[in-house]
Amino acid sequence: MKKPRKPVDMSSITTYPLRERINKTTIHDFATPPESEINLSPFLASLPKILKAPDFLSLVEDIVAAYRNKKPVIVMMGGHVIKCGLSPVLIELVKQGVITGFAFNGASSIHDFEIALIGETSEDVSAYLQTGKFGMWEETGQLMNTAIQRAADTGIGMGEALGKQLIEMDAPYNSYSLLAAGVQDDVPITVHVAIGTDIIHQHPSANGAAIGAASFTDFQLLTALVTDLEGGGVVLNLGSAVILPEVFLKALTIARNLGHTVSHFTAANFDMNQQYRPVENVVKRPTEMGGKGYTFTGHHELMIPLLVQAIKSRLSCSIGC
Repeated sequence: MKKPRKPVDMSSITTYPLRERINKTTIHDFATPPESEINLSPFLASLPKILKAPDFLSLVEDIVAAYRNKKPVIVMMGGHVIKCGLSPVLIELVKQGVITGFAFNGASSIHDFEIALIGETSEDVSAYLQTGKFGMWEETGQLMNTAIQRAADTGIGMGEALGKQLIEMDAPYNSYSLLAAGVQDDVPITVHVAIGTDIIHQHPSANGAAIGAASFTDFQLLTALVTDLEGGGVVLNLGSAVILPEVFLKALTIARNLGHTVSHFTAANFDMNQQYRPVENVVKRPTEMGGKGYTFTGHHELMIPLLVQAIKSRLSCSIGC
């Protein structure tokens, strides 16, 4: 006879103080926006008109045009972007009003939250996995799951709830947090999770129903943002290989199903390797009816600061430069 299978009881899980964890990423190594304005326009104009260089210049112009025409610029991003120390340069574009919305996966929200909390993130998975400590950090799980429960109880999205939690706590490193910046600058940040993929799902404080409700609210919010892409909006996928390309495809389907014409917009994928879902579900399929799609392969810590500085240069450039 087979023993009846029951879900594991997580109430006895042991968690550990976050201060005990050794981290691989610290704000001391993060990118820092230049203290003075740097005009990249002459450099950009000097690039060869071959292969990806014209595509890069076209994308920059599309983002600048979206900003000037008050069209959405939505940035979807995986956790590696935050671990590469790029939050400060992206926050610059938030403050400038260029980026109008973010979509995170679960890892992005965790790394961003921990950066705000302790100025560090990214544990050694292999080392802590051997002892059963991987992801079992008390403050990360307790604080984030509390915020997510509040999101479910009040009908707001996960991203907004996490950002508000950081603001209410006056977390010491909020100036490095996109979640906090989203609340402060009224830029929506949606968080899209798969149950069981994130370390905070391992905690006794995790409530699957609350996680699902809060993330589903964010899915609906992202869909609302996607409906406005028509006529010059831009969507960028920075390093999400699976979750966000799939979420975007479904959000776009709903928008079109509801009668919104979302055809003429720009989509671009930045990653260290071009993979199936980002290329097909962000760049190619969504733009087949008249949009533009670009792929750029390279390290985030180089490509994203270059993109941000190019955008800033074009925004500050006088006519004809």
